[in-house]
Amino acid sequence: MNTHNTSILITGGTGNLGGFLVPRLVGAHGPVRVVSRSKHESTDNVEFTVGNVSTGQGLENALNGIETIVHLAGSNKGDEAKTANLVQAAQHTGAKHLVYISVVGADRIPVESAIDRAMFGYVAAKRASEEIIAESGIPWTTLRATQFHELIFAMAQGMTKMPVVPVPSLLAQPIGASDVADRLIELAIGEPLGLVPEIGGPKVYELRDLIGSYMKAVGKERPMLSIRLPGKAAAAYRAGANLTPDRAVGEQTWEEFLKTVTPR
Repeated sequence: MNTHNTSILITGGTGNLGGFLVPRLVGAHGPVRVVSRSKHESTDNVEFTVGNVSTGQGLENALNGIETIVHLAGSNKGDEAKTANLVQAAQHTGAKHLVYISVVGADRIPVESAIDRAMFGYVAAKRASEEIIAESGIPWTTLRATQFHELIFAMAQGMTKMPVVPVPSLLAQPIGASDVADRLIELAIGEPLGLVPEIGGPKVYELRDLIGSYMKAVGKERPMLSIRLPGKAAAAYRAGANLTPDRAVGEQTWEEFLKTVTPR
């Protein structure tokens, strides 16, 4: 296994975004290391190592010899704890650059009440993670992106299992994970830049239009019921705090994405 030049480690490398990032980063940089909770077979250019960002177990060993970390691992809960564990390990091993993927609106969407946290807690976790990284003493780069096509697609799959689809009256600017991966590669092989300009998809949509076009693509018919979500965070979404129309740099549209994942 030829990993002697490995200087970049990726968390979340087996996820959706990681699936685009890892092979492209190998092509742009060379061998990389991926930390995962479970064992995976390594290849000539991708070294898998076992480590758990949720508990911190195995992270220092995984980070041994690593200069740059690309932190993709995330979920609906506990992102800030994962980031804190990773930062602590990186401080001990002497990492020189931590690249983080966050979400557009992390600094503009107030998540204060129990209702806000129940529906948009991941936004607060992303913001908390940003702060942990910025205060870590490790040189860093944070990129905020709008929601991925793949996330909207998964959400639509779940919502349309119901006989009537409740659709929040919100706007979205979905971006392809592929487009985000390309930008992260540039950042990972470059110098630390702090907070860089955010990126969004090429078009802004009503959420009901995204769900409607999904149903048309997969041959489903369901009535949709518009709903108004309560709370300050939902109000911020309605005001477009999750959008970045001036940074609509993503190339893949929602319609193009649908063609790649639905039967023809």
